[in-house]
Amino acid sequence: MVDQAVHTGGPVPAAGSGPEGFTGRRRELDRLRADAGRGPDTLSGRPVPRGRVLLVAGRPGSGRTALAEEFVRRVAADYPGGVLRARLTGPDGTPVPTEDTVRDLLGALRRPVSAGAGEEELTGELRAVLGDGRRILLLDGVSGPGQLAGLLPDNPDCLVLAVSGGPLTGVRDVRPCTLGGLDTGSAVALLARCAGDDLRFTVDPRAAEELAEACGGLPAALVLAGGWLAAHPMASVAEALRRLAELPDEPFPGALPGGEDDGEGGTGVPGGSGGSPARNADGPAPARVPRPRRRRAVPAHPLARAFRLAYDSLPPSAARLLRLLALAPAGLVDAHVAAALAGCPPRTAGAALEHLARLGLLRPADAFRQAAVFRQAAVFRQAAVFRQAAVFRQAAVFRQYTVPDCLHPLLAALLAAGEGAAEVRLARARLLERTVRLLGSCRAAAEPPGSPARARAAGLPHALRFDTRAEAAAWLGSRLPALRAAARLAAADGELDTLARRPAVALTAALRAHRGAGGSAAERYRLQELLLPVTARRGLHGEHAAALLDLGDLDAGAGRPRRAMERYRAALDAARALGGQAGGVAVRAMESLGDVHAELGDRQRAADWYGRALALCQTGGDLAAEARLYARIGDGCRRAERWEEALRAWRAAAAVCRRLGDEEGCARALAETERVRKCADGGGG
Repeated sequence: MVDQAVHTGGPVPAAGSGPEGFTGRRRELDRLRADAGRGPDTLSGRPVPRGRVLLVAGRPGSGRTALAEEFVRRVAADYPGGVLRARLTGPDGTPVPTEDTVRDLLGALRRPVSAGAGEEELTGELRAVLGDGRRILLLDGVSGPGQLAGLLPDNPDCLVLAVSGGPLTGVRDVRPCTLGGLDTGSAVALLARCAGDDLRFTVDPRAAEELAEACGGLPAALVLAGGWLAAHPMASVAEALRRLAELPDEPFPGALPGGEDDGEGGTGVPGGSGGSPARNADGPAPARVPRPRRRRAVPAHPLARAFRLAYDSLPPSAARLLRLLALAPAGLVDAHVAAALAGCPPRTAGAALEHLARLGLLRPADAFRQAAVFRQAAVFRQAAVFRQAAVFRQAAVFRQYTVPDCLHPLLAALLAAGEGAAEVRLARARLLERTVRLLGSCRAAAEPPGSPARARAAGLPHALRFDTRAEAAAWLGSRLPALRAAARLAAADGELDTLARRPAVALTAALRAHRGAGGSAAERYRLQELLLPVTARRGLHGEHAAALLDLGDLDAGAGRPRRAMERYRAALDAARALGGQAGGVAVRAMESLGDVHAELGDRQRAADWYGRALALCQTGGDLAAEARLYARIGDGCRRAERWEEALRAWRAAAAVCRRLGDEEGCARALAETERVRKCADGGGG
């Protein structure tokens, strides 16, 4: 049975709308539970032969993800198969390829994933896995119905919970739950909890209600307003309301979609957010009949206003750091990422991140509780050595945060307005360089004690090294989504070609060191494909050929010989561009082509490629490869019953092994020679 915490696509979002627990949405939760337990799915009364699909829809900041997580928490006991989570859209709104999502889901289910498998093969495998049992599939950030096509399980006992910004037209019998703002009571309760002080709300309940209305009832805006109040314990609720009202209607033009109302049925009022009557230009406002108090008109973008309220309270250094967090890969941040972006020490960056999290501008990811590699946390706590345990020794430095998706457009707008292109490039370069150093230290931690790699890592600053292999593996597992994103960023950024390939190469080495060749095959395949355009763009023919050879080996190991041959031939073409330095690469490509033809039963072509590789080895003086190729030729000739050719090849292999001083290889070659002689004499074998 899959563990309830199975998750993919980054840290699990917090279940509540604020720092602790969940507020409001009782009606929406009841509706979701009713829809999940409803009977037949069609008008004809026939159940749909797939999992039921529930939709939680709402604009940015409406708390749609928090509601989905709270609903999953409440019904998880009804689904013993566990919970699978995936994000289908990146922080910048870019859809995640379905192939990547399915790979991550299968990995979370601990199912082996074939390296280089296509989308159709992967989705078929996922459906087969989800065919039995009762599971919840929580898909966050769904940008359109097409993303769900390959993910819906063919099992009516499964529940699919989709979180999106709008309707999913085309998905059959989807049950929508559309979110507006919180009701006034819940909104005020959330504000008070985030502010950490109920007294100010008790003293001025009218101002508290108006502040909640000015935030449009949006949980994200309420958290920011409450965070501002928490950071200003001497300020009243009325003061927060006044400051919010003084902000322009669009604090960040173009940061949010035009014409949207992020609140609950309100419209913007030019020049302010109040609902007071218009004044006569020639005199005071006309007398009017008293009427019941109306709801304050909600500004066009209450989330942007609340964000600006919090942002304006930051000191310049923290404000700059927050702007630069728009560059964080996959929206995941720790002290190392922040330090690299801002160019400051990790401890300083860690303290700044904690402050931003208290203001509601970041969300703690609590990776140590959610990642499987940190399951020992409970043991450390019980032993009263939690603070001294090595894996948590640098908790402040390695603590992970997420940039809320609803704030990413605002941060991007601030970054474009406040930072020059050169500074952005420099921040990205610092981030990628630190990522490479951390990955190198992570790989070194898997080496035996006393090895040169461990010795080099010991000379690194304390914040850049890992004391144990377990600590390094834990960091690698919890940061993998961000590390993947960093490698993609480096490969796509043509202005950082000096760093374009290094994150992918370093991540490949770290994964192989900690997960082995088989366990890292699927990830390595994606990373090597990422390297191909970079090495071609920069004219790195040797590295381009090496990436193609690795991909060919992975294709051959996954049972795709035709694709493997295409990779090997392309590697051979790349090796020819190296001229006199092509020897080793060309030999390996030819030998691999021979291996594939031998696997397919084409012994003649296999022998031809082995012969060409052998001639190149003899020219270059590579005795080890020469002995290996003679052995391959001899084995192929024996299988084809060409006894004289087999005898010559095995005798030559024995002679080369003698020159190398390889006694074991020589003995094997002589044994094979005797075996061939017996076969030639009709003795079998």
